[in-house]
Amino acid sequence: MNSLLVLYSYHHNNTEKIAQVFAKVLDAQIKTPQQVTLEELQEYSLIGFGSGIYGAKHHKYLLDLADKLPQVANKKAFIFSTSGIAGEAKVAKDHSLLREKLQSKGYLIVDEFGCKGFNTNSFLKLFGGMNKGRPNAEDLKNAEEFASNLKRRIV
Repeated sequence: MNSLLVLYSYHHNNTEKIAQVFAKVLDAQIKTPQQVTLEELQEYSLIGFGSGIYGAKHHKYLLDLADKLPQVANKKAFIFSTSGIAGEAKVAKDHSLLREKLQSKGYLIVDEFGCKGFNTNSFLKLFGGMNKGRPNAEDLKNAEEFASNLKRRIV
Protein backbone atom coordinates (compact mmCIF):
# COMPACT_ATOMS: atom_id res chain seq x y z
CA MET A 1 0.00 0.00 0.00
CA ASN A 2 1.41 3.34 -1.09
CA SER A 3 0.28 6.03 1.37
CA LEU A 4 0.58 9.78 1.68
CA LEU A 5 -0.42 12.16 4.46
CA VAL A 6 -1.28 15.70 3.44
CA LEU A 7 -0.85 17.71 6.62
CA TYR A 8 -0.97 21.31 7.73
CA SER A 9 0.10 21.74 11.36
CA TYR A 10 1.72 24.84 12.76
CA HIS A 11 0.61 26.32 16.10
CA HIS A 12 1.81 23.62 18.47
CA ASN A 13 2.30 20.83 15.90
CA ASN A 14 -0.46 18.83 17.58
CA THR A 15 -1.68 17.28 14.33
CA GLU A 16 1.87 16.60 13.18
CA LYS A 17 2.40 14.42 16.26
CA ILE A 18 -0.60 12.31 15.21
CA ALA A 19 0.58 12.26 11.58
CA GLN A 20 4.03 11.00 12.63
CA VAL A 21 2.36 7.98 14.27
CA PHE A 22 0.23 7.35 11.17
CA ALA A 23 3.30 7.69 8.93
CA LYS A 24 5.23 5.10 10.92
CA VAL A 25 2.40 2.53 10.89
CA LEU A 26 1.37 3.14 7.27
CA ASP A 27 4.92 3.70 5.98
CA ALA A 28 3.62 6.97 4.55
CA GLN A 29 5.23 10.19 3.42
CA ILE A 30 4.07 13.46 4.95
CA LYS A 31 3.69 16.57 2.79
CA THR A 32 2.04 19.94 3.26
CA PRO A 33 -0.72 21.05 0.89
CA GLN A 34 1.83 23.43 -0.65
CA GLN A 35 4.35 20.62 -1.29
CA VAL A 36 2.00 18.15 -2.93
CA THR A 37 1.30 18.18 -6.67
CA LEU A 38 -2.07 17.14 -8.03
CA GLU A 39 -0.38 14.70 -10.43
CA GLU A 40 1.49 12.82 -7.70
CA LEU A 41 -1.71 12.13 -5.77
CA GLN A 42 -2.61 9.59 -8.45
CA GLU A 43 0.37 7.46 -7.34
CA TYR A 44 -1.05 6.75 -3.88
CA SER A 45 -3.57 4.06 -2.95
CA LEU A 46 -4.42 5.79 0.37
CA ILE A 47 -4.27 9.48 1.23
CA GLY A 48 -4.80 10.99 4.67
CA PHE A 49 -5.86 14.64 4.85
CA GLY A 50 -5.39 16.43 8.16
CA SER A 51 -4.89 19.67 10.06
CA GLY A 52 -5.93 21.38 13.23
CA ILE A 53 -9.49 22.64 13.41
CA TYR A 54 -10.01 26.39 13.02
CA GLY A 55 -13.52 27.79 13.37
CA ALA A 56 -15.04 24.28 13.17
CA LYS A 57 -13.25 23.31 9.96
CA HIS A 58 -9.86 22.21 8.64
CA HIS A 59 -7.21 24.77 7.75
CA LYS A 60 -7.82 26.88 4.64
CA TYR A 61 -4.73 25.44 2.88
CA LEU A 62 -6.18 21.93 3.09
CA LEU A 63 -9.65 23.04 1.99
CA ASP A 64 -8.15 24.99 -0.93
CA LEU A 65 -6.25 21.87 -2.03
CA ALA A 66 -9.45 19.83 -1.87
CA ASP A 67 -11.12 22.36 -4.18
CA LYS A 68 -8.33 21.90 -6.76
CA LEU A 69 -8.30 18.09 -6.74
CA PRO A 70 -9.17 16.40 -10.02
CA GLN A 71 -12.02 13.89 -10.19
CA VAL A 72 -11.02 10.35 -9.20
CA ALA A 73 -12.86 7.03 -9.05
CA ASN A 74 -13.18 5.72 -5.49
CA LYS A 75 -9.67 6.63 -4.39
CA LYS A 76 -9.34 5.77 -0.69
CA ALA A 77 -8.80 8.58 1.78
CA PHE A 78 -9.12 9.28 5.47
CA ILE A 79 -9.48 12.51 7.41
CA PHE A 80 -7.81 13.45 10.69
CA SER A 81 -7.56 16.43 13.01
CA THR A 82 -6.76 17.78 16.43
CA SER A 83 -8.89 20.42 18.12
CA GLY A 84 -9.66 22.10 21.40
CA ILE A 85 -12.83 20.09 21.82
CA ALA A 86 -13.15 16.49 20.68
CA GLY A 87 -15.79 13.78 20.72
CA GLU A 88 -17.30 11.69 17.95
CA ALA A 89 -20.13 14.11 17.06
CA LYS A 90 -17.82 17.16 17.20
CA VAL A 91 -15.19 15.50 15.01
CA ALA A 92 -17.84 14.45 12.46
CA LYS A 93 -19.14 18.03 12.33
CA ASP A 94 -15.65 19.57 12.09
CA HIS A 95 -14.73 17.17 9.27
CA SER A 96 -17.95 17.70 7.31
CA LEU A 97 -16.71 20.42 4.92
CA LEU A 98 -13.50 18.57 3.98
CA ARG A 99 -15.42 15.28 3.76
CA GLU A 100 -17.97 16.82 1.37
CA LYS A 101 -15.24 18.34 -0.81
CA LEU A 102 -13.32 15.05 -1.04
CA GLN A 103 -16.43 12.99 -1.72
CA SER A 104 -17.52 15.40 -4.45
CA LYS A 105 -14.18 14.66 -6.18
CA GLY A 106 -14.75 10.89 -6.00
CA TYR A 107 -12.77 10.06 -2.87
CA LEU A 108 -14.03 7.20 -0.72
CA ILE A 109 -13.60 8.23 2.94
CA VAL A 110 -12.64 4.99 4.68
CA ASP A 111 -12.33 6.41 8.22
CA GLU A 112 -11.82 9.54 10.32
CA PHE A 113 -9.74 10.32 13.40
CA GLY A 114 -9.80 13.24 15.79
CA CYS A 115 -8.43 14.00 19.22
CA LYS A 116 -7.81 16.93 21.52
CA GLY A 117 -4.84 19.19 20.96
CA PHE A 118 -3.25 21.98 22.99
CA ASN A 119 -5.09 25.18 22.10
CA THR A 120 -3.96 28.75 22.80
CA ASN A 121 -6.04 30.50 20.14
CA SER A 122 -7.89 33.73 20.82
CA PHE A 123 -8.62 34.52 24.48
CA LEU A 124 -7.39 31.07 25.61
CA LYS A 125 -3.78 32.31 25.52
CA LEU A 126 -4.64 34.68 28.38
CA PHE A 127 -5.40 31.66 30.58
CA GLY A 128 -2.54 29.41 29.47
CA GLY A 129 -4.59 27.59 26.87
CA MET A 130 -6.59 24.39 27.11
CA ASN A 131 -5.63 20.73 26.77
CA LYS A 132 -2.01 21.31 27.76
CA GLY A 133 -0.01 18.18 27.02
CA ARG A 134 -2.38 16.96 24.32
CA PRO A 135 -2.08 14.94 22.25
CA ASN A 136 -0.81 12.76 25.07
CA ALA A 137 0.47 9.18 25.22
CA GLU A 138 -3.08 7.79 25.17
CA ASP A 139 -3.97 9.91 22.10
CA LEU A 140 -0.85 8.65 20.32
CA LYS A 141 -1.72 5.05 21.25
CA ASN A 142 -5.23 5.59 19.86
CA ALA A 143 -3.69 7.01 16.67
CA GLU A 144 -1.46 3.94 16.35
CA GLU A 145 -4.46 1.61 16.78
CA PHE A 146 -6.46 3.63 14.25
CA ALA A 147 -3.67 3.38 11.66
CA SER A 148 -3.12 -0.33 12.34
CA ASN A 149 -6.83 -1.05 11.89
CA LEU A 150 -6.88 1.05 8.75
CA LYS A 151 -3.91 -0.82 7.32
CA ARG A 152 -5.51 -4.20 8.06
CA ARG A 153 -8.77 -3.20 6.38
CA ILE A 154 -7.24 -1.51 3.31
CA VAL A 155 -4.47 -3.96 2.42
